[in-house]
Amino acid sequence: MKLVRYGNPGKEKPGLIDDNGQLRDLSAVVGDIGPEQLGDAAIAKLRKQKVDKLPLVKGKPRFGSPVANVGKFIAIGLNYADHAAESGLPVPKEPVVFTKANSCVQGPNDPVMLPKGSVKTDWEVELGVVIGTRARYVSQKSALDYVAGYCTINDISEREYQIERGGTWDKGKGCDTFGPLGPWLVTRDEVPNPQKLAMWLDLNGQRVQTGSTKTMIFSVAKIVSYVSQFMTLMPGDVITTGTPPGVGMGMKPPLFLKKGDVMTLGIEGLGEQRQEVIPFKL
Repeated sequence: MKLVRYGNPGKEKPGLIDDNGQLRDLSAVVGDIGPEQLGDAAIAKLRKQKVDKLPLVKGKPRFGSPVANVGKFIAIGLNYADHAAESGLPVPKEPVVFTKANSCVQGPNDPVMLPKGSVKTDWEVELGVVIGTRARYVSQKSALDYVAGYCTINDISEREYQIERGGTWDKGKGCDTFGPLGPWLVTRDEVPNPQKLAMWLDLNGQRVQTGSTKTMIFSVAKIVSYVSQFMTLMPGDVITTGTPPGVGMGMKPPLFLKKGDVMTLGIEGLGEQRQEVIPFKL
């Protein structure tokens, strides 16, 4: 299933995308798509719905984050060897783990706002993993059983804040609007192998990132198992799993986002995003 949340910010309704690409309303079935709707039993209940009987949604409403009330927003850095190389950093021996503030979560097509005084805001197309079942010290073999599904994420990053402001990556990763999720959450049954997904990002119509999850250093299963050794993963937690090469920081000379730039990005089977860059505003 492709689960979505649609409508104005803060007033999103639950829905799903049918086999014809049409938006169907789920409001009569569930109150939202959040932690309580992400477990295997809850998703199985949704799967039993007669999709053709669900109300069609007219027009083209805004999509919000496909997951309501994201708890922890965990990120994995330098998870593609060629991205580590363009960043001038060694390939990590263990996953590099940091956090993005859950206040940065937004819809897939909402504008991305430059932080106040920013001159080094960058893009990163990434595979997002949404946890469906409480995971604590889980094995790599069973790790994917704890996943509700997958989504496209743009891990927007302010490189000066990330690298030059004291060495704490989190400062450059959690600014407002820096976590576009969606457009939909694809349940894990429709993604039998998360390590075979093509991914791309265009800046102003020019391809800058082309990659595949098959070149990850650490697989999704390894990441979920690894992170669960250090913190309990809960339903509604999101893990973004790293980016392939082609970020602005790695270009010669470096290229960063400015007002009016447009990013379009997508992952095979998980849908596409589009964001226009806007200046800072309170």
